[in-house]
Amino acid sequence: MEQIFERGTFSRYRITDSKLNEVRSETRYFSEGGKTSYRATVFLSHKHSDLEDLKDIIGFLQSYKVNVYIDSMDVNMPKKTCGETAQRIKNIIQKCDRFILLATDAAIESKWCNWELGIGDVHKYRDKIALFPIKEKGLYDYQYKGNEYMQIYPFIAYYDGTEYYKNGKPIEKGYYVCYYDQQGTIIIQKLKDWLES
Repeated sequence: MEQIFERGTFSRYRITDSKLNEVRSETRYFSEGGKTSYRATVFLSHKHSDLEDLKDIIGFLQSYKVNVYIDSMDVNMPKKTCGETAQRIKNIIQKCDRFILLATDAAIESKWCNWELGIGDVHKYRDKIALFPIKEKGLYDYQYKGNEYMQIYPFIAYYDGTEYYKNGKPIEKGYYVCYYDQQGTIIIQKLKDWLES
């Protein structure tokens, strides 16, 4: 199981700047109360300096036919961060079907991302919230700053088809949302099913 991905792992999904403009339009439309033709809308919490990773993950999530809401692309957000910004983000997180934190080291250290994660925790915990763990290239998993978060929050991981359930049945190759129960046993659900449930 790969549970912490290196930067660039999802570069084959990277969206172009013109596609990013479409995401901006969808974000604005959704934030104004419009309905999308997608199955689900995901609030993608991120550190604004993680743009390249953001483009990769947006493309990856859109391959599952979901709408991705990006607060930094919402033209209806106040120009300067204030109480109205926080209230608007709270309302959007509550309105979205799922919450995913693009959990880079910078996001883990960000007060805003942590605040958004806390709001997601209140409104989406456990069934509708997940971390998308991303580490710097060349680092070992133990060097990733979000390890403790992965012990309490569901996270997205990849199974390569060589792992097995406790009953001996093979785990199908693909992406899953995983979490540890109180006994330390990992519980998994296909990402596609999680996004659609």
